[in-house]
Amino acid sequence: MTKRTWALLAAMMVSLIYGVSFTIAKDVMPTYVKPFGFILIRVFGATILFWLFSFFGPKETIQRKDFPRIVAAALFGVAINMLTFFKGLSFTSPISAAVIMVTTPIIVLILSAILMKEKIKAQKIIGILLGLLGTGFLILYGKSVGNATNATLGNFLVFINAVSYALYLIIVKKLMDKYNAFTFVKWIYTFGLLMVLPFGWNEYQQIQWQNIPLPILWEIGFVVLFTTFLTYLFNLVSMRELKPTTVAVFIYLQPLFATVFAMSLGKDHLTWVKISASVLIFTGVYLVTKKKSSPTK
Repeated sequence: MTKRTWALLAAMMVSLIYGVSFTIAKDVMPTYVKPFGFILIRVFGATILFWLFSFFGPKETIQRKDFPRIVAAALFGVAINMLTFFKGLSFTSPISAAVIMVTTPIIVLILSAILMKEKIKAQKIIGILLGLLGTGFLILYGKSVGNATNATLGNFLVFINAVSYALYLIIVKKLMDKYNAFTFVKWIYTFGLLMVLPFGWNEYQQIQWQNIPLPILWEIGFVVLFTTFLTYLFNLVSMRELKPTTVAVFIYLQPLFATVFAMSLGKDHLTWVKISASVLIFTGVYLVTKKKSSPTK
């Protein structure tokens, strides 16, 4: 298989793992582990794994001038991204969270226009407005059902997470072009660990490990190994060959995987608000990512 094929498969695996993780993480939070405490476990475990595997990778030295970019990637790709996502997911439902994450490609386009001075065509502007309208509709009118205790706040936090992740995709691209993934990702997580430690330490100390059932422990392990460690590796593999906007497109699959998994376990259900918001968001995403067909000779 070509490098591009491997990159596309890696991006597909990221969406599958994330789609499943919406429900798995919801099982753990907030009953057994509070969101920020869970993030500390997640980042600490992944940091150890990245450092261990880095010893088997190529020996490269990061230039001092690139560390500010690494710190920025840690802030948006680890700290803000994970803290707002898990906190938001603890308040809202898996399907709602997955639908809001679909706005990431739209946000990438907006940020690219602002930061990289790229021009946005009228079709894409309409797409952006439809996507943001759908997100706002879900945030304002997505009712708290089942174990979604505060859907409005939860949906808003997940949207902040999507903005943060979009910034990370743009920031990390230049590092990917310059270094091997294992050279810098261990530093991204090391700085990220220092950033989440003040938020997660208190909630981590509240965990009563002796009262956590074995299936929940397995789910915690899944989030550390698969949702954090492997997805970041797959993301880095895909981003080496693909553009940030292309990688972001695969986020569209997350609501599909999340919905199938959550509904199969009876952990969530569809509502007209979720369906309507999904139609608006997916239409917006389609307009944003649709390429203008070149005229045939």
